[in-house]
Amino acid sequence: MRIRNIAIFSAVILASAFAGSLVGPRPAEAVARELIDLQRDVTTLLQGQKDLSDKMIQDHTMMKTLVEQSNDNVGKLASTMGSLQKSVQDVQANSGARLDTMSTQVQGLSDNLEEIKSRLGKLNQQLVDLQNSVQSVDAKISGNAPATSGGTATPTAGVVSPANSSAVPAGTPAPPSANTLYESGLADIRSGKQELARSEFQDYLKFYGTTDLASNAQFYLGEIAYAQKNYDLAVSEYDKVLSNYPKSFKLAPAQLKKAMALIQLGQKTAGVRELREVVKRYPGTEEDRLARAKLKELGVAVSAAR
Repeated sequence: MRIRNIAIFSAVILASAFAGSLVGPRPAEAVARELIDLQRDVTTLLQGQKDLSDKMIQDHTMMKTLVEQSNDNVGKLASTMGSLQKSVQDVQANSGARLDTMSTQVQGLSDNLEEIKSRLGKLNQQLVDLQNSVQSVDAKISGNAPATSGGTATPTAGVVSPANSSAVPAGTPAPPSANTLYESGLADIRSGKQELARSEFQDYLKFYGTTDLASNAQFYLGEIAYAQKNYDLAVSEYDKVLSNYPKSFKLAPAQLKKAMALIQLGQKTAGVRELREVVKRYPGTEEDRLARAKLKELGVAVSAAR
């Protein structure tokens, strides 16, 4: 279209020049020179137009290539982002499982520390019990065993007698000691033998339910149920820690894990209420930090609106 316009324009100029030559008397040589110059200018314009057209075609081809390459790159980037998102989800899932395992291990170490402290606190009494036991044995050997306070013999040092002696029928073997049952339960829960650990902790509560570590055994029954995704049972077991052992140092983790189990059951309102109780009752603890993080994840405020 532009070439046609230029050609028309050139023709008009040539016609004007020719007309001008007719109007006034001008030398033929001057007119011829002007016609030659005009023809050269027209040729130059036509060539420039052709060059510009070629350049536009070349640029269009290049832009098309760049757009195709950009589309390919966007497709590859989308694929990479999809893979990355899946990897992040896998890592989050694995992290949750590892966190549960680490939490159980840390709690086991805390229990061991608590048990050591309890044993140290009872060391003096055990030494006295040992002395009384030796005297009792000597008295029995001599056939003159003295009656002890309350009419019962003092238990051997280092051994906790069953709290519920009526649970052991006459003539049956005595249950393992409290320490044996508790240590076995801890070892089995760490090694993944959950059913065996459950049985050992249940026996511990059956025979030694009034000892210092009874609340720990009850808490671990909740942990076993939670690990097995039996969240209804887990809530029940954690509730027993909260209601039966008001002085237990497992109150904070029991209430936190109860909240987590309720959320797993889809009872978000009840779970949030328990999380807020953890924040309120145990500020500055690890359970407080975890409860706040869970509340943030759920998109709810730490405290209820007044």
